[in-house]
Amino acid sequence: MSRFKDIKLFAGNATLELAEAISNDLDIPLGKTMIKRFSDGEIWVEINENVRQRDAYVIQSTCYPANENIMEMLVIMDALKRASVDTLTAVIPYYGYARQDRKSQPRVPITAKLVADIITAAGADRVVSVDLHAGQIQGFFNIPFDHLYALPVFLDYLKNFPMDNYVIVSPDMGGAEKARAYAKRFKCGIALIDKRRPKPNVSEIMNVVGDVDGKDCMLVDDIIDTAGTLCSAATALLEVGAKSVFACCTHPVLSGPAIERITASQLDQVVVSDTVPLSEAAKKCSKIKVVSVANILSKGISRIAKGESVSSLFV
Repeated sequence: MSRFKDIKLFAGNATLELAEAISNDLDIPLGKTMIKRFSDGEIWVEINENVRQRDAYVIQSTCYPANENIMEMLVIMDALKRASVDTLTAVIPYYGYARQDRKSQPRVPITAKLVADIITAAGADRVVSVDLHAGQIQGFFNIPFDHLYALPVFLDYLKNFPMDNYVIVSPDMGGAEKARAYAKRFKCGIALIDKRRPKPNVSEIMNVVGDVDGKDCMLVDDIIDTAGTLCSAATALLEVGAKSVFACCTHPVLSGPAIERITASQLDQVVVSDTVPLSEAAKKCSKIKVVSVANILSKGISRIAKGESVSSLFV
């Protein structure tokens, strides 16, 4: 027997537009929540409807300001647990701190694991996220984790994109698996960028591995932060004979000089999703195109609620 009718959706302020789109897709209204800030910045939440024995889903990306959005999500979750929800699922379209997933040098934290522990301690029974920076983050949780992919959304947008003789390019070695997934769907070859990162948010392009001469190149990545890697990769590809370069990236963090770099770059277009809301400057950038993952997330929530397969969405 389906328990779909027992779903309650709640949203923080980080990705309210995306939450509203998910709500419309599922035809389930967002729960009535009052979120306030004390004068010193403390977060206060009140749930203004009965949620006893319901399955609650809290939708919140942990994007900028990351610490505030994480805390807001945790406070909402705590309020729901104390209001006697049956199950609590954290729907985190963009999982912040994901790049701190290992000890890359002595005496540094594994903050992605710390965030996982905090979310679990707040009472989450399940987590849903899109395009994790590192798949092993799923193993940081001792509760079920549903990893969704933006690939079908991008494929739907790109199927009529004017490209000829194209190749999928990963901007670093760590993105090879994602590049292969795209190449499999597009039935084309892949290339890799050999990159070095001497310090955070600084990258150096060393070499292009693969044949891109005379081809349209699609750079695929999970996160655009300062856009340094992406813009440098586009330049490197054109220098070795690529015909054109555009990018397809899930999470448009777009911090610091990102917009200026993209505007001045040789990228034809940058396609991103709405897991992170765009700033006003980003919305005005003619090279940036947004596609929505609301449908993927709503299907994932629906299948979880009905006890159906989530992985079959991506076969």
